[in-house]
Amino acid sequence: MNQTERMHSLKRRYGRTPSHAPVKGPMGGPGRGPGARAAAGRGGRPRQTRQTVRRLMAYLKEDKLRMTMAFVCVILNTFGTLAGAYMLRPIINTYIVPTDGSRGSAAGLAGALAVMAGVYLIGVCANYLQAWIMLTVAQGALKRIRNDLFAKLQSLPVRYYDTNSNGDIMSRFTNDVDTIGMMLSSTLVQLFSGTLSIVGTVVLMLYTNVWLTLVTVVMMPLMMKAGGAVARRSQRFFSAQQASLGAVNGYIEETVTGQKVVKVFCHEDTANEEFRLLNQDLRDNQIRAQFFGGIMGPVMGNLSQVNYSLTACVGGLLCVFRGFDVGGLTVFLNFSRQFSRPINEISMQISNVFSALAGAERVFAVMDEAPEQADDADAVELSPMKGHVVLDHVTFGYDPDKVVLRDISLYAKPGQKIAFVGSTGAGKTTITNLINRFYDIQSGSITIDGVDIRHIKRDSLRRNIAMVLQDTHLFTGTVMENIRYGRLDATDEEVIQAAKTASAHSFIMRLSHGYDTMLEGDGANLSQGQRQLLNIARAALSKAPVLILDEATSSVDTRTERHIEHGMDRLMADRTTFVIAHRLSTVRNANAIMVLENGRIIERGDHEELLAMKGRYYELYTGLSELD
Repeated sequence: MNQTERMHSLKRRYGRTPSHAPVKGPMGGPGRGPGARAAAGRGGRPRQTRQTVRRLMAYLKEDKLRMTMAFVCVILNTFGTLAGAYMLRPIINTYIVPTDGSRGSAAGLAGALAVMAGVYLIGVCANYLQAWIMLTVAQGALKRIRNDLFAKLQSLPVRYYDTNSNGDIMSRFTNDVDTIGMMLSSTLVQLFSGTLSIVGTVVLMLYTNVWLTLVTVVMMPLMMKAGGAVARRSQRFFSAQQASLGAVNGYIEETVTGQKVVKVFCHEDTANEEFRLLNQDLRDNQIRAQFFGGIMGPVMGNLSQVNYSLTACVGGLLCVFRGFDVGGLTVFLNFSRQFSRPINEISMQISNVFSALAGAERVFAVMDEAPEQADDADAVELSPMKGHVVLDHVTFGYDPDKVVLRDISLYAKPGQKIAFVGSTGAGKTTITNLINRFYDIQSGSITIDGVDIRHIKRDSLRRNIAMVLQDTHLFTGTVMENIRYGRLDATDEEVIQAAKTASAHSFIMRLSHGYDTMLEGDGANLSQGQRQLLNIARAALSKAPVLILDEATSSVDTRTERHIEHGMDRLMADRTTFVIAHRLSTVRNANAIMVLENGRIIERGDHEELLAMKGRYYELYTGLSELD
């Protein structure tokens, strides 16, 4: 595969993934979270620019008064700049080159200059005030955007995180939101100020000399056409830049998270090469975006110099042959240069606008994702839950066209232990995802205590189900706080009792500060087994009547596994438990064992019954076959 083909392959992997599609990681395995594709955006120019602008402006509604004050300050600043510039005409004509032939007055000149300085001072003060106000307004808007974005992430279904990379989501929180902030704090005001300056300058130019104004007006279409041509390309390339940036962030996050896997398979060179290609794509898009964004100023500046030269030539002729005053010519030339300045500023800000709009579209794309389906109007609280779980002819596929589970039926009575075994991809974890309603089934039903889970409020359902997964996750905070995550209103005594239930109390007390030991970096200062024990303690604290153990001991050694199993045995007492395990020795005491293959239950029974069948379970248990 040549570099071009490889680049296209990487962009497909790290491009927008349809929300229903299964995901592949960089090694080709299933992708979830860090292993998912980066939703790097569509690229190209924003599709809904007007709608995006309206939505951004909606975040400024709470600061209407401040916005009004800021724009009043902009008006004062513009007035001060234009009025101060025009005052130069009477000063020159009266005190420097008097049109009536009299001698100018030094005192009068000093007084006029003082007045002009005062007018400029008003403009300067107004400019500083509006900058401070707009900074406050912009940060307030960004706070609301971040709050809405984070709140949206909490309402999104698990499917979204299975099909979008953490790195790209973080890119939307940081890079894209920052570009929006830059536009709101400075670009917005500069666009308004520039437009106001152009209008005011044109009015004063007309008042000063109509013929010279025509020279500038003739140059306007050329300047606007040149600026528009550059702006159109700039807009497209800034969108591509944001998309490439999201892809790079996603790849970095994924590779850093999986660094041990990268090293153990000696994948460093390949990772470097893939990153080099993604980084090269980002570089190319940034060069194009920055070039067309940066070229706007020079293009407009050169055209303004042409305009200035033409104005000076025509103005000089008017002074010689039509009696046009020197003060008027001086002021008009100043206006001519001042006229091009706001045009240059506006053109220079166009790149920021396009970058911000591209970032805003990516942020709003997350906000527009369909949230987790709302509870039915007749949904009930199931409390207390006993834990009688029934799956009746359940069929499901992450993609409706690709069925993962086929006609699954089983039941678990309160306090029973149900185990799932089978090859990778047989559908074991999918069943537990459905019990939690992380996904909704296509056909059949799942009931708990006789109530269809689709008619149980999700909060009520999930409060009554505890999970201990193979991949542990600990938050930055103390050991006590991490265990308390299972039930936030738990007392310290209840937390300690939960740790004892999970066989975690002894190792916690050996830590430097016991339960007050600070954990950072997902508990990097703990062993895998210790992290798992804290997860078990968290589940024990929740007091949920239904427990799901998804290969909770598969990544630890045999001695640690026995230690964890002691904690899990106490945890499973009097709870309905679903166990997924590759080590069949851990499910021997299950009340029922379900053997899955290709999404179907092909065998069921307890350990002795399944051995007597001498079928698939017998082959797996005796080593005649392997879990692949």
